[in-house]
Order: sequence, then structure tokens, then C-alpha cells
Amino acid sequence: MEFGIQIANMPPAKFREVAQTLEGLKYDLILFPDHIVMEGPERQQDPHALAYDHIAVAAALMEATKKIRIGHLVLCNLFRHPVITAQSLMTLDHLSNGRLVAGLGSGWTETEFKMTGINFPPITERLRMLDEALTCIRSLWTNEQTNFDGEFYHLKDAILWPKPIQKPTPPILLGGGGKGLLRIAAKHADVINIISESGKVGHISFEYIKRMTNDTFREKVDFVRAEAKRHGRKPDAIRFSNGIFALTITNTREESRKTAEMMAPVFGMSVEGIMQSPLALIGTPEECIVELKRRAKEWDVTQFIFSGPIGQDEKGVRRLREEILAHV
Repeated sequence: MEFGIQIANMPPAKFREVAQTLEGLKYDLILFPDHIVMEGPERQQDPHALAYDHIAVAAALMEATKKIRIGHLVLCNLFRHPVITAQSLMTLDHLSNGRLVAGLGSGWTETEFKMTGINFPPITERLRMLDEALTCIRSLWTNEQTNFDGEFYHLKDAILWPKPIQKPTPPILLGGGGKGLLRIAAKHADVINIISESGKVGHISFEYIKRMTNDTFREKVDFVRAEAKRHGRKPDAIRFSNGIFALTITNTREESRKTAEMMAPVFGMSVEGIMQSPLALIGTPEECIVELKRRAKEWDVTQFIFSGPIGQDEKGVRRLREEILAHV
């Protein structure tokens, strides 16, 4: 079982401090988003949220740590040509002595593209671009030369040296929840972080959050397994990751229930639904341990990633690790 924290929106010195704290607490990985605008549900945003280049931040934290794995959840394919992405990630793998997690995605925050003029094609086209990009990146990492003549990318006798330290490639992590992304994950990914859909609508929607339930998570796992088999991959070749965005550790069962009753209307769910939502974790340490074990068993999850304010809360990450994760 692996446990990671996604961190963002903090000054550079704080990034280093948090990374060293997480490594000291024996978390397995640190992940960064890849955004120009930090946007919440229904396009909520703080225009002064700190949005550093998280490839550069990853490089700095690889120098500031020794063992913890570092990567992205996830890099936006539309922001960079796949040859540049392959080069950047290969460099990070060397800077970290083989600790890179290569996280990639199709891009979803429409606001970023409207304000910059970067092309933002429909989701089906973005997914085809991601498919081609992953094919190119894997080839650049493993072959002496790459020739590729696709719909979007065209490489002729392309070279990349050196190759990454991790063989045959660094682990490829994809994030998303729509069937199109899950099909690509079944073809390319080592790990898939399943979250609510956002690519089609271009923002995080409460309607899609509401659809992310205990049953739909399992259905998505089964769908990926079937698709992987169709591609000739072993069904267990892909690991599943649960991204938890709303974490509330309580002190009593009564407090857990009251918290769920308060949060349920916001997410458009029942109390029972929010308690089992893949996007949330609410409960006492004992309740959280039971729930995470249940998810691991019933959803076949081997990785939990916690996002949101927890990343900047030293006491919170310590309590999470010592009182809950150490017992899962």
C-alpha cells in the first residue's frame, strides 16, 4: 500500500519544509498538479493563488529529499510537446536517482485555455492527443530512435539521451474518470488515479462529483481491467489509486455523523453516500482505518492520494500518518 500527498499553492521554502516533513513521516510520494489557475468546483478560484511551475518545483524537492517518490498528478499534455515532456521527465528521473512518478493527463481546466489562447479542442481530440503523446514518450525513453507519424505528432529519427534511470520506464500515472481516459489508462498506465469526470465539461462539476460513488468507482476499476485485457495486458498490470479531496478526522462517532450531515447537501449526496464517497474520508481514526481497508479490498486500491489543505497542515499529516495510515 502506498500513501501520498498532493501539494500546491505555497511559497518555495514551504514546499521544501513540507517535503522533508512528509519524507520524515515515511509517506511514499509527493505529487503536484499542473495548472496556471488553481480552480475548485464550479470554477471557484482565487486569482492570487500561488501557481508555480511544478516541474521546476519537483526538481528542487528532489534535491531536498532522499527517498520519497516525487511526480505529478498530473502534467497537462496540451501545455508541452511530448518530446519536451519526455526530456523534462527523464531529467527529473536522473535528478532524483530514479524516484520520478510520471503523471500525465489530457487537460481539463477550460479557464486556463481561454485566458491564454492555447488551443483547447473537444475532449475526444484531447484524448487522442494524449494517446499519441504517451506512445511517443514511451518510445523516446526506450528506443534509440523514434519515428512516429500520427494525427497530431510527427517524429522522424527522433533521439533522446540519456534514457531514464528506471527501466523500462518510470511508472506512468494517469488521472481521470471518463471512459475515454480510462481506455487510454488501460493501454498505457501503470497506475490510474480515479476521480470524478471533468474533461468534457471543462471544470469540476458538483453534478459529476455526485455521480462518483462507491459503486461507480468499482465499475470503473472493472472497466479498466476489461480494457487492459483487450489490449493484451494482464488485468493486474494496472494499479488503482484513490484520490481523496475532502478529509475530516473527527474525535467521536457522533462528530463524524454531524460532519457528514453538514457536507452531504453540498455534494448532493445522502449521509451514507458521502461517508463512502471515493472523494472524501470522514471519521475518527478507527473509522477511517476501517473505511480505507474496505476500499482497498472492495475497490482493489493500492494507493491513496490526499489533496487539499492537508498538505500544508503539519499536525494534520502527522496525525493522518501515525493514527490512520500506519494501521491500514
